[in-house]
Amino acid sequence: MKFDLHTHHDRCGHAQGKIRDYIEAAIAGGLSVIGIADHSPYFGSTEDQAQPQIAMAKSEFPRYIEEVLQLKQEYKGKIDVLLGVESDFFPEHAEIYREEYKKYPFDYIIGSVHLSGGVSIFNRNRWKKLNDAQKVEHKEEYYRLIAESARAGMFHILGHIDAMKGFYPEFSNISTPKVNDTLKVIGECGVAIEINTSGNTKDVGGWYPSDEILERALHYGVEVTFGSDAHIPSRVGDEWNEVSAKLKEIGFKHWVYFKNQQKQVVPL
Repeated sequence: MKFDLHTHHDRCGHAQGKIRDYIEAAIAGGLSVIGIADHSPYFGSTEDQAQPQIAMAKSEFPRYIEEVLQLKQEYKGKIDVLLGVESDFFPEHAEIYREEYKKYPFDYIIGSVHLSGGVSIFNRNRWKKLNDAQKVEHKEEYYRLIAESARAGMFHILGHIDAMKGFYPEFSNISTPKVNDTLKVIGECGVAIEINTSGNTKDVGGWYPSDEILERALHYGVEVTFGSDAHIPSRVGDEWNEVSAKLKEIGFKHWVYFKNQQKQVVPL
């Protein structure tokens, strides 16, 4: 069975199409399960919509939930529509986010680190003029935050755990034991990681995380799931078959998705 847990829509300000468009694309692509997981509002901000081109307004969040739940019922028997959210992880605001999420019947929550050291992980300029030691420091801070997000107990899935390479492919060559340490923490915490194929839309190409990280994830007993991170409907389920084949090659026997916050195991 095919599933995709990571899709967006126009509420976040940088994706195209309505939720229904992604569901219809999933049906056309032969998926059995489609998860809607748009970007969380900036709950730690005093503004209703702190970043209009990045995340939805706080006032829009209940309407987002309502629409997904309505579509879940409408498409029942055709495709399993799951309610998710891609949550930013800000340690200083974690409790605010936690309390917000308790209000709604999420099937799962994806935790993603998008800012590290106060700078977007996709900002290619952060690497300019850094020496080798400073590059290691930047990478280690990113993985420190990912490990902290795993320990937070808020998330079922961690999003795109090496996405810092998106516009800086050399990121993967920065050597540090912090990556292995973080994977060990993720495994111990029982949180899944996604294979996210949106690297195809960035300079790096391919997907997140790298094959090497996936091999280490298997070693540490980390569960894996699939997310296209589609921001246009045509990318729903993008490279699902290729990812499935690669996971089997690496040695994974199954992958998972979450429904009613319970792990569902799908054999590979």
